[in-house]
Amino acid sequence: MSSAGKRDFGSFHSSNVEELIALAQDDYVPPKLPTDLPNFADYKADPSSIAAFGQEMKNRHFLLEEECTFLNHGAFGAVLKDALTAAQRWQTYIERQPLRFFDRESLPQLVYVVRRLSKFVGCDPTGLVLVPNVTTAMNCVMKSLNFKKGDVIYCLSVTYGAVKKLLRHTAETTSAVIQEETITFPLASKEQIVETVRKSLKPGTRLAVFDHVPSNTAYIQPIKELIDICHERGVPVLIDGAHALGTLPLALDSLGADFYTSNAHKWLCCPKGCAFLHVKREWRGAIRPLVVSHGWGSGFSSEFMWSGLRDYSPFLALHTVLDFWEAVGVDKIRRYNHQLLCDAAELFMKEWKTSLLAPLEMCGSMALVQLPPDAAGNKTKNYDAAEMIQNQLYHEFNIEVPIKAVDGKLYVRISAHIYNELPEYQRLAAAIKSIQT
Repeated sequence: MSSAGKRDFGSFHSSNVEELIALAQDDYVPPKLPTDLPNFADYKADPSSIAAFGQEMKNRHFLLEEECTFLNHGAFGAVLKDALTAAQRWQTYIERQPLRFFDRESLPQLVYVVRRLSKFVGCDPTGLVLVPNVTTAMNCVMKSLNFKKGDVIYCLSVTYGAVKKLLRHTAETTSAVIQEETITFPLASKEQIVETVRKSLKPGTRLAVFDHVPSNTAYIQPIKELIDICHERGVPVLIDGAHALGTLPLALDSLGADFYTSNAHKWLCCPKGCAFLHVKREWRGAIRPLVVSHGWGSGFSSEFMWSGLRDYSPFLALHTVLDFWEAVGVDKIRRYNHQLLCDAAELFMKEWKTSLLAPLEMCGSMALVQLPPDAAGNKTKNYDAAEMIQNQLYHEFNIEVPIKAVDGKLYVRISAHIYNELPEYQRLAAAIKSIQT
């Protein structure tokens, strides 16, 4: 074992981060965690004690109101109760001796979190950094690439609204050009997406930006195929994977995106303010954080790890979140969510006699199902009509679910997580039928 692997964590500085983050697993010795953190030892010892998915899981591990039918996990997630407890215990631990934590313990603890998360998402830890949210990560990449006049930034019409604004801001400030290609709905297969990109992406494009799971339309994009097309034409790729972590298995090193970011506070259920950015090795010297602090000049990981004094507990609570997923079963969680989504979608299509925006094989934990044609009366099927129905569902039925207007049709975007169960979707199906005019 190397001497670095046996390092005394006292007097740890940003210059040590690169050394510790790059250690081989056999040489790495993690720092000790506070002993009072939730760890799910009972689940690991006795799998039969794991809470049943649905109502029991909701009662035991989430803070969601009993009165609300909450079918909108895709908006802002819902924190794992145990992870919020862990974050609060980290905050208390830190305040018992702030200097000890921030001067001596914070960086090795954050390195430990990065190493655990990188294993979960299938990448070398030297390429993964923690950030507060995907928006921050997208800004880091866009502001680091030094776009010039005439540079083409390629995207699709399903790109997230805030990202479109970031691209427009970049174009306005650098005179770069945005090429936005339209995806039409409903989708029959992933080939529609692949062919759109294959026919319209030109060699020499400065950057291509894709959502892994577009928020408004909620289908899984054929990201690997899109990345391969881009790389065949020499185009680097930035992936907004805000909805991917927790819903899809990730193997970032083999996926091959130049830049990939996802939220841990959404489907993974970490406390709010936890996300990651992964950058391929050849780009790490170019991508810089938005905030310059003590790690500046010490290396890629060091520059991102410390952004000044702030609350780092959402990052540290990742230990508890990962412990939960590993104890309950990562594949088991994903299978339940997808099967529940399929069951709910089939229920709606039968009750409303409508169809899907995209086939269920293109969906993970979210899907869009078209509302009955008369759900908004004779009103135009636009954003205002969608908002009216969404508000009516909330105020009259206490059902929290988004309504989307896509290509002149109204859809409900349903989410499915381990605290949901089919009777909740049955309530939504009945509510929609009752408000038709």
